[in-house]
Amino acid sequence: MEPPSDSPDPFAEFPPLEFYPFEPLPNPSPSPVPPPPPNPPSPQNPNPTLASASASASGSAYNPLLSFTVPKKRRRGRSQRNVAPFQLPPLPSGNPSSASASASASSSALVAAVSSKPALENPSSVSDASDEIIVINRESTAEALIALTAGFPADSLTDEEIDFGVVPVIGGIEQVNYILIRNHIIAKWRENVSNWVTKEMFVDVIPKQCTSLLDSAYDYLVSHGYINFGVTPAIKDKIPAEPSRHSVVIVGAGLAGLAAARQLMRLGFKVTVLEGRKRAGGRVYTKKMEGGNKLSAAADLGGSVLTGTLGNPLGIVARQLGHPLHKVRDKCPIYRVDGKPVDSDIDMKVETAFNRLLDKASRLRQSMGEVSMDVSLGSALETFRPVYGDAVNAEEMNLFNWHLANLEYANAGLLSKLSLAFWDQDDPYDMGGDHCFLHGGNGRLVQALAENVPILYERTVHTIRYGNDGVQVMAGSQVFEGDMALCTVPLGVLKSGSIKFIPELPQRKLDGIKRLGFGLLNKVAMLFPHVFWGTDLDTFGHLKDDPSRRGEFFLFYSYATVAGGPLLIALVAGEAAHKFESMPPTDAVTRVLQILKGIYEPQGIKVPDPIQTVCTRWGGDPFCLGSYSNVAVGASGDDYDILGESVGDGRLFFAGEATTRRYPATMHGAFLTGLREAANMVHHANARASKKKIDQTPSKNAHSCASILADLFREPDLEFGSFAVIYEKNSDPSSGAILRVTFSEPRKKAHEGLKSDQHTNKLLFQQLQSHFNQQQQLHIYTLLSKQQALELREVRGGDEMRFYHLSEKLGIKLIGRKGLGPAADSVIASIKAERGKRKPASVSLATKSGTLMNKRGAPKQKVVRKAKIVGKSGGLGALPGLNAESSKVTHDGRSTNQATPGPSETGQVHDDITKQLEESVHLADR
Repeated sequence: MEPPSDSPDPFAEFPPLEFYPFEPLPNPSPSPVPPPPPNPPSPQNPNPTLASASASASGSAYNPLLSFTVPKKRRRGRSQRNVAPFQLPPLPSGNPSSASASASASSSALVAAVSSKPALENPSSVSDASDEIIVINRESTAEALIALTAGFPADSLTDEEIDFGVVPVIGGIEQVNYILIRNHIIAKWRENVSNWVTKEMFVDVIPKQCTSLLDSAYDYLVSHGYINFGVTPAIKDKIPAEPSRHSVVIVGAGLAGLAAARQLMRLGFKVTVLEGRKRAGGRVYTKKMEGGNKLSAAADLGGSVLTGTLGNPLGIVARQLGHPLHKVRDKCPIYRVDGKPVDSDIDMKVETAFNRLLDKASRLRQSMGEVSMDVSLGSALETFRPVYGDAVNAEEMNLFNWHLANLEYANAGLLSKLSLAFWDQDDPYDMGGDHCFLHGGNGRLVQALAENVPILYERTVHTIRYGNDGVQVMAGSQVFEGDMALCTVPLGVLKSGSIKFIPELPQRKLDGIKRLGFGLLNKVAMLFPHVFWGTDLDTFGHLKDDPSRRGEFFLFYSYATVAGGPLLIALVAGEAAHKFESMPPTDAVTRVLQILKGIYEPQGIKVPDPIQTVCTRWGGDPFCLGSYSNVAVGASGDDYDILGESVGDGRLFFAGEATTRRYPATMHGAFLTGLREAANMVHHANARASKKKIDQTPSKNAHSCASILADLFREPDLEFGSFAVIYEKNSDPSSGAILRVTFSEPRKKAHEGLKSDQHTNKLLFQQLQSHFNQQQQLHIYTLLSKQQALELREVRGGDEMRFYHLSEKLGIKLIGRKGLGPAADSVIASIKAERGKRKPASVSLATKSGTLMNKRGAPKQKVVRKAKIVGKSGGLGALPGLNAESSKVTHDGRSTNQATPGPSETGQVHDDITKQLEESVHLADR
């Protein structure tokens, strides 16, 4: 491993990150949704009825809501005047003296909130179950607030938790108890982030009947990096001296790559990190600036602001290191072109009008619907801008343009290219807390995270080959092989195509890379002999009279309080940031000094020449080609999810700020994606190990898979008509799935409403009758992809049309269980491994009903189990099991969802079904 070079790197990026909540969108989905009313109860699709329900249940005065205030995204560079409070309703109190009363008072509301809909078959069971809600000897409301800052909703599970199988049944008392335990573990770790939290710490406070929930919550939080992460000795001691598991190649030593590397090393993986630069950190770069008289300062030329510090994991790492954080103060005076300060009344007037303009743009996208996906935020603002026509003076217009520049800074993109529909799609997920500078610069975080990580510097990757046997990563003439690879390069590099993927990335991912925007922010860092601008503020702004230059040195950051010396940094955003790339450094510094002299010399303050200056050129840096991502016109938050999907059946993974829809364009977002992908890689490695074990024991394979398969289909992932599906829980649509079709004892009619003999297929019924006499149900199977299973579910026209789709459209044959083969056995083993922590549901399947939220924040379809109806005589029972969805027909026999095929086509459908089912029954009997 080669040490990093001490030679200066002129480029490095990742702009001051922001913390941006404002009114959360109720459903951040591809179709535009208008912002909800202000002051929402919580940021993660909360249940607004929870508070009132709790108050009603208790029959006493309602406890005040806990709340904290967060600035809106639009306020990135200014004082935080407009805020939206996050509020959290009280959960069962842990006070021993009132534990019983509190649990009883709140249980009904909690169950209702967690289930979204009544989850239990018997409504009275909700109140009867109140005694089952555990009471932990802590303040549950405060713990829920801490979990909220870590990204967990107050009253429901995340989609990631559902996929992990943290509870056997979604909704109900067990889910309530799991949430209480999960929140308690997170709060316990936050009390002292320098310690390693063990499961044994909770044995005495968690009731014995909830031991399995404790195991589930603890294992999930540790494996996904929500607790016990960072750089303290207690955590570093967990890294084994010698790796014992598979090898992983990580491309990029930025925050995402470093986070993943440390997590994987702790879990025993052999890790190799390839970095093209001479240093770690990527777009987080702290440069030491020096001058005469022993003056020096640490300048953050890339990512500089820690945002949302209530839950920011990098704030936790800073605490572990003992490095203090400095809150960026609200005071931010703005100076006119002539250097005089903007009148405070005018400032407030224009800011209020600008915010109203953004609100109008939000209402516009609501009225436009999906059309707003093809419209830019800039065009919408220009539509309403005539309000600033002849009725305003030049100063107000310049101030208005300053706010536009600030908005372009917040999004690292031109307003003309930002999506009107989704430019602020990440607002609902902010963590809360102050904006802070780290004393000594963020390079101190990078240095700690890179310690003892095997990083090979100056290795520019040009090719990544991935397949069933592993990966090959090529840098120059060297080839690095591994079982898996993690690509953390910035979106700008992916857009450039400088890395060749073999095979080529799926079109879905290529389209997402193309749609998302990747913007630019540049800086001029200046070390002066002394502080002449005062120490009572951290930011100040400057206006331009040329709209095309509105982002040129529009905002200044004072780092004198944290950098160790008199350091001032000027920001360049929007169109000006692109022109700045070709501006000579001497010209840039000259312009900045003119601005500073225009502000301070009229006050009698002499502006000295800087001792040292540095100008960034992030757009020209070949290792990033820009600053950070944004949602461009035509893109949506879904594209962040697409960029984060793994490919190659769990061989190639992706991380970085452009792979998280919740925290894009932030340092902590990049860090969290590294932890996320480490968990995904462990999951796939475990699944492959299970498959290998099964493949190596063929003599036991048939019996074990038969037993496993029967157990897994007790809780299928999809169920429609006579079809049920189980599939691997990952984001790859090509991942494996097992389809089962159930034939029950025949009934009188195969389809209510269809009377013609051409629809009854009597020959097939007769051929299957003898089998039904021997066995009440017949199961036949096939192996297909998750995407194919989802497509099959959407086929209308009932089970017959689904059979037709299977055979004619997909070319898939149904077979008996014994005919599934090793490939299907491997998929079954993988699914079994995923569900390993689940226990069989002990309540009615009806408790599975309820609305779930997926990663994109959109409601999933209700999971409603329909009992199979076994008829007494006549007809086919499975094609039979036609439920309400598959039997919607009008009086003329046509489906309400899809026209029934004509006579000749229908006959062909039945012939194909008959032939296939005859083969299936034959195989099933083997």
